Amino acid sequence: MRARNRGRDAPEPRAPWDEITPGLWMGGHRWADDDGGVRPVVVRAEFDLVISLFTRPGHGPPDGVEHLVAEMPDDPLTARQIDRVRELARTAASASRAGRVTLVRCQYGYNRSGLVVAQTLIELGMDAASAIDLIRRRRSPWALHNLIFEQYLRTGLDIAALLAGLEER
Repeated sequence: MRARNRGRDAPEPRAPWDEITPGLWMGGHRWADDDGGVRPVVVRAEFDLVISLFTRPGHGPPDGVEHLVAEMPDDPLTARQIDRVRELARTAASASRAGRVTLVRCQYGYNRSGLVVAQTLIELGMDAASAIDLIRRRRSPWALHNLIFEQYLRTGLDIAALLAGLEER
């Protein structure tokens, strides 16, 4: 099974971040402007909570903004990493319910952030297919092009973690 289309196959995002539902944003560390120039994304104080699945020095957020870092690959995840995705999604869902503005980001803002945002939407009551569709409409058709991440969501992260744990033995 193919884990993903390599980054060189995906176009640069057309925005630093996009609002998926009110107060829940998804983004990356770079984006392409209208002239095709690639620009860095630097988070300042636009968000109450930033969840980073990929980090790069100098890209924020500044002190005073809650920042959770859980770097993980854009490849098959271990059971522990899948559990961390579930934990981050519960945190983002709680923040959303409390009216906190949240950004979930990774390198391009397509796969890892898509996995956490989709699981957040599931935590908030949406089914997996609707969550995936909404993310692709609001962020990019390239969002969740990592087929394994899409399968994790459609199967359910509880089951995906159990299966990943079996493979680790």
